[in-house]
Amino acid sequence: MTKTLEFKIFCFEAYKARHGLKGVQALEEFERFGVFEYLTEFYDVLHTLGKEYLVDDIDRFIEKRRTA
Repeated sequence: MTKTLEFKIFCFEAYKARHGLKGVQALEEFERFGVFEYLTEFYDVLHTLGKEYLVDDIDRFIEKRRTA
């Protein structure tokens, strides 16, 4: 398993837990708003951040995409 894949799984699980979502629900959001692509593209910076900040960042990313 690559470091990038491990990171995406970590972010997915943290997001799912914070929002009390089932896996399918979180997956739908990540796919709909391109979160996995975002995490891959900015892995070099994002992987150095803490869990709370990462989930906050994902929330902001989704919100921007939702209102665009």
